[in-house]
Amino acid sequence: MERNHGTHQDRLIKKLRRKKIDHDEAANQYLEQEYLPEHNRRFARPAARSEDYHGRKPTARELRQIFRLETERSISNDWVIRHEGRCLQLQPGQRRYGPTKSKTLVCEWEDGTMEVYYRGERVAFTELKEPIRKTVRPIPPATRPMVARKAKPDHPWRQAYKNMRPRGPNQVIATPLVGIRTYASP
Repeated sequence: MERNHGTHQDRLIKKLRRKKIDHDEAANQYLEQEYLPEHNRRFARPAARSEDYHGRKPTARELRQIFRLETERSISNDWVIRHEGRCLQLQPGQRRYGPTKSKTLVCEWEDGTMEVYYRGERVAFTELKEPIRKTVRPIPPATRPMVARKAKPDHPWRQAYKNMRPRGPNQVIATPLVGIRTYASP
């Protein structure tokens, strides 16, 4: 078909120019009376088989199943799903337990109707007016980890007092105070 349309776009425009046709009415008349009969006479072929392999027309119910918007949502432990800012409370019927991390299929149609399916079965639901708020515990401040740092082997803390060397040329290490009181009380 696409090749056929490409052929028409190429040949038809050139033939219209040769015939000096520049109006829609004249172009339609040329198509119906000259161009299409000549084209069909040259390129038309009978069908290999006369059988019709087209499928039947889908029913309205089948079309409704096809033309819908499907969205997958997770179910919380209390059978609530969130969909487009709304909270939907599912009513599971026979089941008494909440599905942990299970999935539902939310189907919407153009007219605004919506259905929810869980494991292939339709589930009734009600829309909650206000979203359920969970109480949030305050997070305790993070404690900084204690980092134990070891002094290098040549660090002054690791050397005995008598073995310490002055670091600069003019520095002298003081001698220990002997016989002098280092406190203020008598």
